[in-house]
Amino acid sequence: MAFYLPFHTYCTQYPSKYAALYHALRDEIIGNKLKQHTKLPSSRDLADQLGISRGTVNQVYDMLIAEGYLQADVGRGTFVVYADGHVMYEPKVGKNIELSAWAVRVSQGVDAGGQQVEGVTDGIKEQGDVREGKADGIKEQGKVREGKSDGGKEKRKERELVGKPAGREIAFVVARPQMEQFPREQWNRGMYEQVRRMTESPQEDAHIAEGHYALREAIAVHLRRMRGIDALPERIVIVNGSMQAIALLTQLLVNPGDPVVLERPGYQGASRAVLAAGGVPVHAPVDEQGLIPQPWNARVLFVTPSRQFPTGAVLGMERRQLLLRWAAEQGAVIVEDDYDSEFRHRGRPIEPLKVLDQEGRVVYIGTFSKTMLQDLRIGYVVLPEALHDAFIAAKRLYEPHPTGLLEQRSLAAFMASGGYERHLRRMRRVYASKFLLLQALLQEQLSTLFEWVDSDSGLHLFGWWRGDLRTYTAYAAACRAAGVTWTDAGNYALPVGRAGVCFGFAHLTEAEIKQGITLLRSISIGFT
Repeated sequence: MAFYLPFHTYCTQYPSKYAALYHALRDEIIGNKLKQHTKLPSSRDLADQLGISRGTVNQVYDMLIAEGYLQADVGRGTFVVYADGHVMYEPKVGKNIELSAWAVRVSQGVDAGGQQVEGVTDGIKEQGDVREGKADGIKEQGKVREGKSDGGKEKRKERELVGKPAGREIAFVVARPQMEQFPREQWNRGMYEQVRRMTESPQEDAHIAEGHYALREAIAVHLRRMRGIDALPERIVIVNGSMQAIALLTQLLVNPGDPVVLERPGYQGASRAVLAAGGVPVHAPVDEQGLIPQPWNARVLFVTPSRQFPTGAVLGMERRQLLLRWAAEQGAVIVEDDYDSEFRHRGRPIEPLKVLDQEGRVVYIGTFSKTMLQDLRIGYVVLPEALHDAFIAAKRLYEPHPTGLLEQRSLAAFMASGGYERHLRRMRRVYASKFLLLQALLQEQLSTLFEWVDSDSGLHLFGWWRGDLRTYTAYAAACRAAGVTWTDAGNYALPVGRAGVCFGFAHLTEAEIKQGITLLRSISIGFT
C-alpha cells in the first residue's frame, strides 16, 4: 500500500527521521488529508516506502495512538480515528495572566539590579507564607504537617497500615528508584572535581537565584532533544524538587478565595499548596483518558497530562487542545507536572502540553528524583515570559543564596559528558523489563480483585479495587501479615467509596516481583 506523505520535506525541518515522520503524519491527519477511518500502511510497507527503519515507524504509530490520532486493531491494521471537525486550539491573544497580590509585592520589592529591598516581606504572612513550615489557615484547611494528611489523623493511620513497608517485606511502593546500577564512581569523581573548582571560585554562583547556568543549558538541550520543548536556558529555573516549584507558583498566582483546578485523584502536594495560599480547590474528575475538561471559572490548573498521577492515564490530543483554549479564554495558567514520563516502555515519551503552548500559558515542571538519586533534590521549571521575573523574585526571597550548588554543578557536568543519557538508556532497559513482567503478572493473577489501568510508561501501575472498602481493608491486612505491601492510592483523594492501589516496581528485583505477586495471588483465593 502506497500513499503520498511529504516525509522528505519534513526531513529538512526536523533533525531526526522519527520527528519528521511524526510531524508529517500528524499534520496530514489534522489537515484532514488523512481522513477518519483511513487505513495506514503496515509499518514494514511504510518503512520500505520511505527508506527508514521499521522500528522508527512503529514508534511513530505508537505515539500517535497514545495521543488519540490513530487506533490499532489486531488483525485489521492501523486506522485514523481523529475526526474532521474536531475543534482545535488556535493561538490568539487572550487575557493577560494576573499575578497574586503577594506576587506583586514581591516583584516590586526587587530593585533594578535584582537585589531584594528591605521590608518587602511585610504582609507575606497574610498571603500564605510557607517559610519554616508556617502558613495561616493550615489547621483549618487540612494542611498536611508532621505526617497528617487531608482527611484527618485517624484516616492517615488507617492508610499507613496498608502501604508502609516494615522489615524485609516485599514493598510495591512508589517513588523508590533502583540504586544498584547508578554510576557511583563517575558521579563521585564529578563531585570531587566540582568541590575543587568551587574552592577556587567560591562566589561564582552564590547570588544566582535561577541556579547554575551550565545546568540550565544542559536541561534546555535535553528537553529539546527528548521532550520536544524549545526552551531557552534563561527561561529555566532550578528548584529544590518539584514541590518547591508548585508552592512558589501557587503563591504567585493564587489570592485567598481564588478557585484552583486540581485533578481528583491527584497529587496532594498541589492541594496542600493551594490551601496554604488560601485558595479553594476545585476537584476535577479523571477517567481512562485523563483529566476531563470543563469550563471552570478559575485561573490556575494543575495537571499531569503525559501520565496522570496516580492512574497513569494519558491525556489525548483533543483534551489537550481544549485545555489550551480554556486557558486562553480564562486568562489562566496551566501548571504541567511531568513527573516520570522519561520512562516510557513502549514507544517514545508523549509530547508535553508545553510543546503545544503558543501563548505562554503553560508552566512545565520536571525533576531528577526518578532518574537520578532519590535524595538529589533538584527539579526545574520552564517559565513563560509573563511569570519569569516574579518567579525569580519569589525564589530570591526564600533563597538569597541558592542551595545545592555543588550538586547542580556536578549534574551539569554529568549531563554535558553524556553520562546522564547513558544512565537513562540503561535504566529504561532495566525498568521496561520489570514493568512488562509486573504488568503481565498482575493481569494474569490479580485481575479478579483489581481492575488494572492500562499503561505504557512510568514506575508504577495503578488498579481499582473491584469490591467494597471493608473487603479491601481485610485483604490488605492479610497481605501485610504475609509480608507484602503496596502504596494505598487512597492517599491521593480517590472518589468516595472507592479503593485503589499503586504498585511500584523500580527498586525490586524481578525475583522479588514474582515472589510478591505469587503471595498476593495465594491470599486472593479467600477474597474472590
